[in-house]
Amino acid sequence: MTIARSIALFALAALLEIGGAWLVWQGVREHKGIAWIGGGVIALGLYGFVATLQPDADFGRVLAAYGGVFVAGSIAWGMVADGYRPDRFDVIGALICLAGMAVIMYAPRGQ
Repeated sequence: MTIARSIALFALAALLEIGGAWLVWQGVREHKGIAWIGGGVIALGLYGFVATLQPDADFGRVLAAYGGVFVAGSIAWGMVADGYRPDRFDVIGALICLAGMAVIMYAPRGQ
């Protein structure tokens, strides 16, 4: 249950961070306005809060592992929101990042 909760929190964090950054990008670069930027800033703030809910108490470990989720999530977001078509190296790289995240967060450790 702890791993499932952790994965769900990583997914929510990615949705908030990547979505927030995308909203800011749209507001600034695509000239969609201040409401988009404001929504992005709120989402980014919520991302920071969600990251603190991880069961592991080690900030460095959680944020390092989240990096792998961020990489894979960003590619997925680009595919859905912007029609980005990753090549095989994008996919391989994202899978390597997710494997690294799993090792960092979920490898058995002796206490």
